Amino acid sequence: MALRLPGASGMLGRPRAVFLTACLICLAIIWLCRPPSMMSIYGGSVLDRNRPGTAQQTIDLSRADSPFISWPLERVCRESTAWTPGIVFVCDNNSGGLGNIRNYVLTCFRYAIEAGAAGIVFPQIRTRSEKDLANLMLAYRGFDYFFDETHFRQSLRAACPQFTLYNSTEDIPNAPVPFKAEQLTPRDLGKRGGCDKRELNKHTGVFDKQFRAHVNSTADEFKLPPPSIQHPRIIRFNWGVQWDWPVFRDGPEFVATYGGLLRFRQDILHLGHRTAGYMRQFAAQHGGSPSFAGFHLRTENDALSRWPKFDEQSRAYLERAGVANFKAAYLATGNKTEARKLADAASVRHAMAVVTKHELLKDHPADLQVLEALTWDQQALVDFIALLECDYFFGVSPSSFSMNVALKRHLKADGLYTRPWRIGGEGDGRSWLMGKYESYWEDWLFMFDSLWP
Repeated sequence: MALRLPGASGMLGRPRAVFLTACLICLAIIWLCRPPSMMSIYGGSVLDRNRPGTAQQTIDLSRADSPFISWPLERVCRESTAWTPGIVFVCDNNSGGLGNIRNYVLTCFRYAIEAGAAGIVFPQIRTRSEKDLANLMLAYRGFDYFFDETHFRQSLRAACPQFTLYNSTEDIPNAPVPFKAEQLTPRDLGKRGGCDKRELNKHTGVFDKQFRAHVNSTADEFKLPPPSIQHPRIIRFNWGVQWDWPVFRDGPEFVATYGGLLRFRQDILHLGHRTAGYMRQFAAQHGGSPSFAGFHLRTENDALSRWPKFDEQSRAYLERAGVANFKAAYLATGNKTEARKLADAASVRHAMAVVTKHELLKDHPADLQVLEALTWDQQALVDFIALLECDYFFGVSPSSFSMNVALKRHLKADGLYTRPWRIGGEGDGRSWLMGKYESYWEDWLFMFDSLWP
């Protein structure tokens, strides 16, 4: 039976109906086939309509094991048009804890994309002394000291096939023997007008041109041939670039997903999730509810003297957690003495049970054995995973570890929370960081603008 439009005869109604139907079909095709850049991230969840067999999938990006959403990185790599064979970046001049090392690697890779480096070397991770935590410059360990190598390799290859990924500097074709890389600090290439040396690089938008000019000028100065596979130019950044890149430059989708390249290795992920599960059991036993707060007490012997002390951190955490009526809290710290002080104060003043990972795993000897086989910094990854799972997180702002936890948790907050963390505010309803919020430099607030969640 022909569809009749108002005021139309049967002869005219059919073509109009066909035309309208065709228009609707075309609009539907355009919507379903739109580019990935039109996808949205809401409250830390990616609405990924490119996954086969599903119209829409919500992904929680605040989890330590969230899938890597590749299209924002793929878009950035596609926008870089000057990939140069023979330009190789080595991103291993890192040191410190998880926050420093993770941000160094991600920032160095972002510079490599901007520079059009066609090769990168799998990063190594510098270790530290467990007796003197301020001694950061011990021997290197492989990428899998922290991270899942297979996940990284597959994710980077899928998003940026322009890169050649070398397992080590020894695998770079025609590398000099003995090996030596060119040292470079990216922001030194720009005229910064006397800004504080800790400020972000405000010239990332022209870094590609600056870098090519640097390569050309040094080639002329030292009579070097143009970079190629036969004549590589191998770049190693100086220490400190981890707080260099203004992360929101590439848009909220990129900043919310890019850190997913560095997923923790599987055995540590599993241990962290089991620890979080045990914590929920502990909370239910001590407060009748599986909900728990997370505390990061940053008072180890390498903490800087101007950072908030034990009394300031512990008092702030306990007061706020008490007001929120938490009866259990997971405590991440490397200071056993002050962990006991905080637990005692929580019990006496707030009837709150506070426990560390080692205490929590005493009833699970197999897991405790796995934990104790890890180094101090590897054990901190277990804390990181458990703190991502807590119901509310309390940390301290000068700590890159605390900031990393809070900003990762920020990806799950209600509403469009891929915008920057509110520096100096009262948190986002999921986390709160105590500390000084006065000086952008001395209070390390610049890290909030340069840290990848």
